[in-house]
Amino acid sequence: MLKHYINKGAISFIAFVLFSLICMKLNPAYANPKVLMETSKGNITIELYEQEAPITVKNFLSYVSEGFYNNLIFHRVIPNFMIQGGGFDKKMNQKPVKDPIKNEARRGLNNKRGTLAMARTNVINSATAQFFINLVNNDFLNHKDNTSSGFGYAVFGEVIEGMDVVDTIGRTRTHAFGMFRDVPIKDITIKNMSVIE
Repeated sequence: MLKHYINKGAISFIAFVLFSLICMKLNPAYANPKVLMETSKGNITIELYEQEAPITVKNFLSYVSEGFYNNLIFHRVIPNFMIQGGGFDKKMNQKPVKDPIKNEARRGLNNKRGTLAMARTNVINSATAQFFINLVNNDFLNHKDNTSSGFGYAVFGEVIEGMDVVDTIGRTRTHAFGMFRDVPIKDITIKNMSVIE
């Protein structure tokens, strides 16, 4: 009798787990948001880590939904380091932004190749709209301590398609443009950014 009860209980538990997994697969609420970034060099698809970096993802998606990034450029490109965009137009005019957000760098996501992270100043909680994509593993950008230099840069997503496009952008020739350094000689434009999932 006890053996029968245990077997029945085990079967019920397995059925519950399988049902939960199916629901998670079918319910889009369980899926990470994905964003398509259409650039003048090709398309880049990014998966956003909503659970790991909720504040940052919410902030990024708000800019995406408002069309903020459309027609901005990658204004800073450093080979074997990262490509940065989301702040300037083709004339290097900075676009007005919302209030800065809390830095989520200590939530455990690392600045490895292909990840998307928030750009900021020396002030820990100063990120607004600008982001960068890591071309290599940049461990020195990870959270180490609570000082300004050690707090790190918040990762909130990762390129899942189009890393070849990212690498192409990363190899582009750059020059100084007024007070700015590492600006691509030929504009690399973010044509459109949209949520696709």
